[in-house]
Amino acid sequence: MAAQLAVADKAQEFENKGAEEVLEWALSTYHPRIALASSFGAEDVVVIDMLVKINPKARIFTLDTGRLNQETYDVMDRVREKYGISLEVMFPNREAVEAMVREKGMNLFYDSIENRKECCGVRKVEPLNRELKGLDAWITGLRREQSVTRTKVSKVETDEAHNNMVKVNPLADWNRDQVWDYIRKNGVPCNKLHDAGYPSIGCAPCTRAIKPGEPERAGRWWWEDPASKECGLHVKK
Repeated sequence: MAAQLAVADKAQEFENKGAEEVLEWALSTYHPRIALASSFGAEDVVVIDMLVKINPKARIFTLDTGRLNQETYDVMDRVREKYGISLEVMFPNREAVEAMVREKGMNLFYDSIENRKECCGVRKVEPLNRELKGLDAWITGLRREQSVTRTKVSKVETDEAHNNMVKVNPLADWNRDQVWDYIRKNGVPCNKLHDAGYPSIGCAPCTRAIKPGEPERAGRWWWEDPASKECGLHVKK
């Protein structure tokens, strides 16, 4: 309880402070047992640029689900080359993927929400949990503006879904224009799918370009209710 109160105090302290200041505190407090979970979307590459400038040895990991777009792999390599960093790549359990696909098919996620969540669980949630077991805190590129499921994200919070570890969301109060202004001003590599109308990018079969006027994450699992569209990485108990 005391630890949770301390995190709540930090959340209040950092609410009106900049992203770099939040990251400086997080790295000075938790490195090397803190890492960014990056899907290499626009927000995540911004955070990578900030992290490497603060500490070139900051840890960055990604979840390779086996169903990503080639453009996502391309930007991973461009980021590695630009910043001279190593990426910790987490893969799903092979046996679990094989069993799931054998029973329900390659495109099971279109059949039902339960199947989609099972696929996300095998390909994303289990590898994430495996990585987080070795950490005391993790960093994300979540923003409140992204979707109705993220409006209450704090810059520093207790992650109850992952053993009350610390979760740091330095861009929580940023809008999309701020993200892209930073990318342009700092020459940050970004996924080419953004130019094709994909503000949010996940697995290839579960992501589409959005239409004018649609919310940023409308292209993710577009067949589901927007109020519950999360893969399971960012959930609250």
